[in-house]
Amino acid sequence: MTGDRPTLLVVIATTRPIAAGRAVGAWVADRAGADDRFALDVVDLRDLALPFLDEPHHPKLRAYEHDHTHAWSSRVASADAFVFVTPEYNHSFTAPLKNALDYLNAEWAHKPVGLVSYGGLSGGSRAVTALEPVLSNLALLTVQANVEIAWVAEHIADDVFHATDRHDRALEAQLDAIARYLPVSAGLRSGG
Repeated sequence: MTGDRPTLLVVIATTRPIAAGRAVGAWVADRAGADDRFALDVVDLRDLALPFLDEPHHPKLRAYEHDHTHAWSSRVASADAFVFVTPEYNHSFTAPLKNALDYLNAEWAHKPVGLVSYGGLSGGSRAVTALEPVLSNLALLTVQANVEIAWVAEHIADDVFHATDRHDRALEAQLDAIARYLPVSAGLRSGG
């Protein structure tokens, strides 16, 4: 928590040099940052640049050896909720997102997560389907208010994502769902 507001960590899950994810992520961050229910943190996995999982011990042990893992652990542990902004690659989510998730374990547990996916015709729905069992195994609380953006390139001009009313409404519903999950999440994490 930052002050009295829970921290929402927006994770931009692509590392491609030119990617729609940064434009979509900026839109999510702008909307979430304007929502006074949350303190905002944003991480672009391209900038985070985690190496492919290089910790010798299972993340459940939290016996991290590398500075980059300690920093990532601290950032995720201090978040109260997440929004993952992910493209669909080959009917799944990105390898950098899987890597970022696999680095940690307890830091994710019992926190709400919303999914903003994008792609072509499917709007990233197959990425969401592939991601859900991973999130469940990490004990993340997936809200059911997904934001799926079909034909994402048609909504980007000059590196800016131009949301439709439908996109804005879907994201607002997702933020509302995350806010509703937060008291339950806090109770689960405190053992209550």
